[in-house]
Amino acid sequence: MSMPTTATNREGLDEYAVRWHWVAGPSESGLTAVLRVKNEARSLPWVLPGLLRSVERVIVADNGSTDGTPEVAERVATEAGLEKRIDVISYPFAVSRCGPEHLWTYPDSVHSLTYFYNWSFSHVQTRYALKWDGDMVLTPQGERVLRDLSWQLRGVDGTVKMRRSPVYVESDRVAHVDLALPPGELWGWRNSPDHTFVKCFDWEFIRPWAGYMLQLPDWVCFELKWLDRDQFGHWSRTDFQNVPHSRKRREWQVNRALHEGAEPPKGVVRVESPKGTHVVEYLRQTYTVLRQQNPTGALLGGPVRAATAGPPPERGPSPAPQPTKNEETLYE
Repeated sequence: MSMPTTATNREGLDEYAVRWHWVAGPSESGLTAVLRVKNEARSLPWVLPGLLRSVERVIVADNGSTDGTPEVAERVATEAGLEKRIDVISYPFAVSRCGPEHLWTYPDSVHSLTYFYNWSFSHVQTRYALKWDGDMVLTPQGERVLRDLSWQLRGVDGTVKMRRSPVYVESDRVAHVDLALPPGELWGWRNSPDHTFVKCFDWEFIRPWAGYMLQLPDWVCFELKWLDRDQFGHWSRTDFQNVPHSRKRREWQVNRALHEGAEPPKGVVRVESPKGTHVVEYLRQTYTVLRQQNPTGALLGGPVRAATAGPPPERGPSPAPQPTKNEETLYE
């Protein structure tokens, strides 16, 4: 069965119809990271530089930010000298929040999370698309992994799976890192009609899983969660204690404990950066070793110190993946 060349919306807004690039012509080599963002101006200075250094293109799809997110994205790219790698586009419609609100919204509506994702990813013009969030920060070692992905995936029609651990930022020098391993998620796939977003009960989902998959290491990136912001505003439900999704339930438990001054769940580590160094930058440099030394449990004895969290040894590139295997792990 042939795929439609255009996905129209029930509102009849032709300007925001989904027109897949793979219909118009062949894709360029490499990866394009797609960020769907709203009010991420605080996080983008940590997120974009490493990402722009690591992939061929970055698309920032802004959904009605009021904090200057589009301007910050363009400024950060310009300051990094990589403004030619970024496209900032605008999606001006109110998008239904995860949970019941999403369930009640038609998937072909411009207000649907599913439609917003397909519209955003339809702008990808490279061979592979990479789903990225506006709060995901690459480590320097993670940058090397992403740069290697282009040739790791050359000639392969596969998918990329990755975990990212939450970092709850308390202040400029203090953060709490949850080292409990979250479920792996699909983050990269071939830019083709075989991979589009469909509607699920609580959120969108990319399908299908390819027969060949690369598993990225757990220290590629971490996810910023600012404790002075509402971390669940994009949800239309509040009973996270009983939510069936383990990752979201864990985030709710950790967030509540830190706000109430209670003991957080096992696996949450307090990290304090040296004076004069922002804790996010400090974690960028030390997170890989922290993750390797404490893969699933809490680090005892207080905050991580620079002396115990130096950079890991340099590693050469992994061998190119073989399509005959069902799954590969990069940089074990």
